[in-house]
Amino acid sequence: MSWHRVVSRTGTGPAWLTLFRIGNTLTGVIGVFLGAIVALGELPTGKLAVITTLQAMSVLCFMASWNALNDIFDLEIDKVNRPDRPLPSGVISVGLAKMVTSLMMAMSLLCMLLAWLTVDSMGYEFSEWAPSLAIWFIALFLLANYEFPNSLRLKDRGLPGNIAISISVGLVAVFGAAGVLQPYNHRAWSLFIVGIFYNTSREVVKDIEDMAGDEGRNTLAMRVGAESARTVAWVLSLLAFAAVITPFALEIFPPLHVVFTIPAVITLMLVKSKLINSEDHQASSLLKKSMTLCLAAFLASSLIG
Repeated sequence: MSWHRVVSRTGTGPAWLTLFRIGNTLTGVIGVFLGAIVALGELPTGKLAVITTLQAMSVLCFMASWNALNDIFDLEIDKVNRPDRPLPSGVISVGLAKMVTSLMMAMSLLCMLLAWLTVDSMGYEFSEWAPSLAIWFIALFLLANYEFPNSLRLKDRGLPGNIAISISVGLVAVFGAAGVLQPYNHRAWSLFIVGIFYNTSREVVKDIEDMAGDEGRNTLAMRVGAESARTVAWVLSLLAFAAVITPFALEIFPPLHVVFTIPAVITLMLVKSKLINSEDHQASSLLKKSMTLCLAAFLASSLIG
C-alpha cells in the first residue's frame, strides 16, 4: 500500500503528522546531524554525509513509530486528555495506525542496513560501525519496555519512565557521532548528559500538566503530588545547569566559549518562578527553549573551536 493511499484513506495528511508528532521527530533528525557535526568539528561530507543522512532517516522513522505506538496504547487516556488527536477523534483508525507503525519501524531498520553498506564500501570493519547498531537496539529495548504489555512497563513506573524517554532522546546525539565512526567522542556524550537532565525535567512537568486525565497512571506527579513533582523538576533543572557548564570546566569545549551558553542559562533560571506559580506549560516551554539554546551553544563552540 502506497503512502499516498494511506493518507487518502484517512482523508487528511496532517493527521499523520500529528500522530507522528512531527515536530519532536524532526528534532531527533537534527540531533543526529548535531552529534555528527560536534564529533567531527565540521559538517560531514562525502560518504560520511550519506551515513549521517541514512541514520537521521532511521531516527525519523523510529521516532514516528514510537510516537504512534504511544498514542495507540494511550487511546483511552487521550479520550480525556487529548480528544482532538487523530486516534481518539477517529480521524485515523487504530488498525491502520498499527500497520503504519510497523511499516515505519521496518523502514528504520532498512536505513540502518543501508548505512552499514555505505560504511562497508569505505573499507571499515563492522566493529567500527557496530556502536551505531547497538544504540539502535538500546532504543528499541527502551521502546519495548516503555510501552508493551508484559514488559517492564516503564511508562507506568513514574520517574524511571521519564528517564527512559530522556535516555532515548539523548542517545540521538551519540548515534550521530557513532555514524561518523566516533562513538566515544566526549562532546557528543556531553550532549547526551545535558539532554537527559533537560528532558527528564520537562517530562516531569508535562506529567503535571496531564494529571487531570492520568487517573490510574503511576506517573511521578500522580504518586507524590504536583508540588513535590515541581520540586523534582527544579532539581533536575539545576542538574541540567551543571551539565551545561561542566564540559567547559573540563575543557571538553574551549573554556572561553562558555559565554555562548549565557542565553540558555538565563532562560533556564526563569523556570523556577514558573514552577512556583504553578505555570507548568510555561515552565515546559522555557525548558525546551533553554535546551535548544544550549545545543546551539555547543554547536557553535564545536565549529569555532
